Amino acid sequence: MIKLTDIALEKVRLNLKKRGRGIGIRVGVKTTGCSGLAYVLEYLDDNKFDPSCDVGVYPDFVIKISNKDRIYFKNVTLDWVKKGLNEGFEFINPNEIARCGCGESFKI
Repeated sequence: MIKLTDIALEKVRLNLKKRGRGIGIRVGVKTTGCSGLAYVLEYLDDNKFDPSCDVGVYPDFVIKISNKDRIYFKNVTLDWVKKGLNEGFEFINPNEIARCGCGESFKI
């Protein structure tokens, strides 16, 4: 299961509170870009049982990862970073072998 840094944990909690709804996040990958895959993060509004997902339970939210994407998240850490005027979630994956020049997609 994916690990979250302390600041990423706090940002998920804060964003769920700001939204006024939601029970957690879902992370996955999609095919895109010049390197092949891109990370996806979306907020979940309900906790319907889904046998095709792994679920990580934190004290005040859940993280879901589909079983087909689970292989991409082995030893991955989700962090919150600020670079210049930009800030947001960043996936740190020691299994990546390449990233495209713009940093939007990766290869494992």
